[in-house]
Amino acid sequence: MKERQFRSKLRRFTSGALAVGLTSALLTALVPAVAQAAGTDLGTGPDADRGGWTAKISRTEYGVPHVLARDFGGLGYGYGYAFAQDNLCQLADQVLTVRGERSRHLGPDGESVDRVSNLVSDTYQQGLLRAGTVRRLQAAPAPLGPTDEVRQLVDGYVAGYNRYLRDTGPDHLPDPSCRGKAWVGPITADDLWNILYAANTLAGSGAAKQQIATAVPAASTGPASGASGAEAAGPAADAPRIAAPGHSADNPELGSNAWAIGRDASRDGTGLLLANPHLQWAGEQRFYQAQLTIPGVLDVAGAGLYGIPFLQIGHTRGLAWSHTTSYADHYTLHRLSLVPGDPTAYLVDGKAERMAQETVKVTVRAADGTLSTVDRSLYRSRHGYVLADGWTGEHAYTLGDANAENLRSLNQWLAVGRAQNLDQLRQAQRTYQGLPWVYTTAVDSTGTTWFTDASAVPNLPDAQRDRCLVAGGGFGQVLDGSTAACDPGTDPDALVPGVFGPANQPGLTRTDYVANSNNGPYLTNAEAPLTGFPAMYQGASARMLRSQLGLRMIADRRAGTDGLGAPGFTLGSLQATMFGNRVQSAELDRDDAVALCRAHPEIAASDGSRVDVRPACDALAAWNTRADADSRGTVLWQAYRDALAGTGTTAWQTVPADPARPLTTPRGIDAANPEAQRALADAVKGLAARGLPVDAPIGLVQRWAGIPLHGCSHQLGCFNVLTAGPDSGTGGGTYPTNLGSVPHGGTFLMATELTDRGPRTRTLLTYGESADPTSPHFTDQTRVYARKQWVAERFTEAEIRSAPGLTVTVLRR
Repeated sequence: MKERQFRSKLRRFTSGALAVGLTSALLTALVPAVAQAAGTDLGTGPDADRGGWTAKISRTEYGVPHVLARDFGGLGYGYGYAFAQDNLCQLADQVLTVRGERSRHLGPDGESVDRVSNLVSDTYQQGLLRAGTVRRLQAAPAPLGPTDEVRQLVDGYVAGYNRYLRDTGPDHLPDPSCRGKAWVGPITADDLWNILYAANTLAGSGAAKQQIATAVPAASTGPASGASGAEAAGPAADAPRIAAPGHSADNPELGSNAWAIGRDASRDGTGLLLANPHLQWAGEQRFYQAQLTIPGVLDVAGAGLYGIPFLQIGHTRGLAWSHTTSYADHYTLHRLSLVPGDPTAYLVDGKAERMAQETVKVTVRAADGTLSTVDRSLYRSRHGYVLADGWTGEHAYTLGDANAENLRSLNQWLAVGRAQNLDQLRQAQRTYQGLPWVYTTAVDSTGTTWFTDASAVPNLPDAQRDRCLVAGGGFGQVLDGSTAACDPGTDPDALVPGVFGPANQPGLTRTDYVANSNNGPYLTNAEAPLTGFPAMYQGASARMLRSQLGLRMIADRRAGTDGLGAPGFTLGSLQATMFGNRVQSAELDRDDAVALCRAHPEIAASDGSRVDVRPACDALAAWNTRADADSRGTVLWQAYRDALAGTGTTAWQTVPADPARPLTTPRGIDAANPEAQRALADAVKGLAARGLPVDAPIGLVQRWAGIPLHGCSHQLGCFNVLTAGPDSGTGGGTYPTNLGSVPHGGTFLMATELTDRGPRTRTLLTYGESADPTSPHFTDQTRVYARKQWVAERFTEAEIRSAPGLTVTVLRR
């Protein structure tokens, strides 16, 4: 059976038109080399003996690459080449960042995509490079360091990217964003490892670059050399609050939805999965869709983040999985008690310890092109980096990142990509413990579902955490750093010290469903609350509007009360549910808002002006409470909810949160509440100031390259999260922030049914495969999204070969 499968895959490999200029003699040499590998070690053969790699890239509709190789080096080679064809400029910018060279090429005052200045970004990154953390981890043996297969994958990816750059030439790149730029050149394996490390630490030190790079001792009379006063200044007496993915005040839409539907909730007794990650539509948080195949070894389809040479979300023949942002704490903040008169020394159990000071040199380019060097210093305590805010003569705050020793994530994602059932997925998680800051939701072909938070969480049992807290609440809790008794501990089953091991991680197995929309683990299943795990995993305990709605949508589909036919999920109803565009806050409170409006037709706004709100009454009453692109009322509702949030109070709510009704409370708007009234007047007045009627459709103000978009914000309780501006994707500015206001929300969507005949999958990459505005794949799938349609995935050889417009590239190194 395995030999027949391999020969089937081999036909895929050797068929199709060649899109690169291979001579017939070269093709003749290629085919026997592959054929000789049949039925034997796929990593051997004449090409492998000479250190060579081969790969075949078949592109189906919308430019989706299906990469076929016979070893991991070849797979990386093909994947890196395909990605460079679509997004070389994006990866080149990531490399510029992790090398700490943005200021050298782009000047110190510009911004990287994570909204810090180039100088801050370079200072932070140069500190990492000087510390040698990534190289040390890279040199470690597996499982702490990369496996041999992962190393081959990375090396192949680098070679594939460089091959495309060499073949095309920097001055002839199709993307004008980086064409001919001095900062575009070959990349190295070190660059990819640093990109992976940056992704792993995104919920810890990576979210604190500004705080880390601008920290100066309190005794200093001014900012660190090269820092502006604004950079170094801060609320000195306040503990910093780190903006981690999914919880950022600047990026409130980041998050995700994931459902695993088991055999008891599906109409046909199969397992289904819905993946719906929410991230930015520009920068390194974009996804790239692909299928990666080594016959007899690996066959996985899905999507991976830019710069990471494997998929993070996807499916095999027997398993489908997705990730959502975990709301657990992935870092610690410790308050240090400083030695009197010495702001760079601190006391632990009465004994002084000195901070480590790392001085880095950052090359900066002036406006006239001249280069100079700026010296910057970073400080570390036993816990990690010292932060700028709160560094006084008495105290300093230091960040301990639970992923500071994590370069294992790629090991785990590769192992999951080879898994065919939940047992193998769990084994991958136990072996590598590499997930940095995400939940996992999965289902296998038996119709069994699984949810877990297997991410890196500081090992602080409840009693210890409660005893050690000195300030804060929720994210950014501060622990006492003056005693070693408040240092994170270590579980016997944990690979690295300081984090919880698998036995302490929350997990739930069900045959009906598990679901997560960035709420804590507690209501993974509304009928079976998950308890008994450390409080560090819970995060925000209250149900968010979006997570409430997701659980209600599952209940409605199981009951058949959502208008989508008989009870139970099918692949079609799963897709339709995703794009139903329901709005939880409107379903709970719209009627109350209309009643308020009718009772008070003229209301005083915050500036004292009188506002006629009767047109708003009519608009809200006529609204279908959906966030379709042509829904008239969503824009007004967003403005009203924003104004209510701006009151700083919830006194206008009539029904408080009730643990007995977690999916429908809190709710209600008090028509007699002055704040609720004033917020409506302010909303109407604000729309008028923008030149928008109260019944403006959301597609008028929410666009990508001029294409109207459905969906709405997380704060409204939209399950299909999407927020954008009217100019998103239209150009202007300088690379990489050249796409107008950057949307947040749904990115890669995947609905998969695991049948006994193999997976049936529908996908959608909302912004397309390429970030190049001149590419045909920049908006092709955005138009599909706008029509609420999906793309039928091509997974088997026959499906790929029958794709209209199929193109094939065969590479040999």
